[in-house]
Amino acid sequence: VVKTYFDHVGEAYPLLQELPVEGIGLDFHRGEHNHQLIHDLGGLEGKTLFAGVVDGRNVWINDLGASLGLLEHLAEHADNIVVSSSCSLQHSPLDLDAETDLDPEIRPWMAFARQKVGEVATLARGLSEGRTAVTAELEANAGALSSRRTSPRTQNPAIRDRVAALTDADSRRAGKFPERREAQQAKLALPLLPTTTIGSYPQTAEIRQARTQLRQGRLGPEEYAEHMKSEIERVIRFQEDLGYDVLVHGEPERNDMVQYFAEQMDGYVFTQNAWVQSYGSRYVRPPVIYGDVLRPHPMTVEWALFAQSLTDKPVKGMLTGPVTMLMWSFVRDDQPRSETCKQLALAIRDEVADLEAAGIAIIQVDEPAIREGLPLHRDRWEEYLDWAVFSFRVSTSGVEDTTQIQTHLCYSDFGDIMAAIHAMDADVLLVEASRSRMELLSDFQREGYLQEVGPGVYDIHSPRVPSAEEMAEQLRLAIEVLEPHQIWVNPDCGLKTRGWPEVESSLRNLVLAAQQVRAELAAAQ
Repeated sequence: VVKTYFDHVGEAYPLLQELPVEGIGLDFHRGEHNHQLIHDLGGLEGKTLFAGVVDGRNVWINDLGASLGLLEHLAEHADNIVVSSSCSLQHSPLDLDAETDLDPEIRPWMAFARQKVGEVATLARGLSEGRTAVTAELEANAGALSSRRTSPRTQNPAIRDRVAALTDADSRRAGKFPERREAQQAKLALPLLPTTTIGSYPQTAEIRQARTQLRQGRLGPEEYAEHMKSEIERVIRFQEDLGYDVLVHGEPERNDMVQYFAEQMDGYVFTQNAWVQSYGSRYVRPPVIYGDVLRPHPMTVEWALFAQSLTDKPVKGMLTGPVTMLMWSFVRDDQPRSETCKQLALAIRDEVADLEAAGIAIIQVDEPAIREGLPLHRDRWEEYLDWAVFSFRVSTSGVEDTTQIQTHLCYSDFGDIMAAIHAMDADVLLVEASRSRMELLSDFQREGYLQEVGPGVYDIHSPRVPSAEEMAEQLRLAIEVLEPHQIWVNPDCGLKTRGWPEVESSLRNLVLAAQQVRAELAAAQ
């Protein structure tokens, strides 16, 4: 058996027809075009078709009636059909029955791996024995689908009106980048090769314990806030002592860069045990978007204001971007993902506006997941990148020219999407670069990238402490490709998973490296 998934097989379909194998597996959920291929090019005579009609990558119930209709049509084009999930169920949480606190209205709309196996069995019986054999299951399923479709909790007219009213003007800054850069430099007065960090600092055992005690009710909200403020002050003083130019508050109050924001938005629901594998031994518990997304109140302003009150240096506001909020959640499947992303963009836009109004001069909106949303087939890349970039720009374009927008991208090879990255129009782009020894910067050079770039000089994925000279050499390599005035000095990524001893040594060396290269540039003039 040859199994394919995550999209249609396209031009490979004729080859699959000719392969000397007993069965072919096709994804009919993400790869709807597979149905058209079978209709246009003929079936799989002499082979068993493993029909992936149950979505293996999300948490929503299948439309059993529609899937059964598709299977009945496919049966006309294959000698034998095996009903299947669209892909491995490792991408779905294990068992909905383990969720004892889910909202009772939303719960019937959902299916995890065990429930999806049940859907596969129901569809197989309906296909082999006829619809009357599964009448009860079809009726219950239709009722749940109708409940979801008509529930007022899935639709917020005010949010839908805001999305419908969006225009290109909502995704454009008032001034072009050169004008913005001049205005920001006049306000911030940063040195050449300014130093900063990406956002998070080590999440110590004490921080995690305080969060657990808050969740269990053993620590009150005010006591918890004092714990977090103490940690924020520690991080601010640490950065000041080392001589950093642009500071962060360290994000001790955040459990996760997506869940923290999702918990403060309408339209999300959360699980207790719905873990799925991210990679290796790392598992995540994504929040679930079930309805229209709304930010009912400011999410980060209080923490940002407290951090800024501790120092005269600029402290960045730190947000997760709309595309990453989308990609790292289980997303509703009853409307286009682009619409949900635009709703998220408006929520982040409102937060950006509140941060600016509170006096925060630099706001970082992170999009580490923007590349992973690319469809498998390149002919659909443009459509995805259009709405992904539009959503990011909506979230960041409502500010004055004097407010600097930074973003952070990681885990990515940017060469084939450089035009889209340029179109994001961030004032400062922080990227993972240390392990490539700045090779990715050649893509920025080819693109004619004008904005500022912070190529990471410290690989935070390793416990090794890089020397100041090692990081200085990385900066020298960057200066061979970009103009010195374009370059920021920073680690590759956030420091949440690292320990304080290695972070302290590495960040001290990073500042020394910046000072050394600044001196070299001054001496060369």
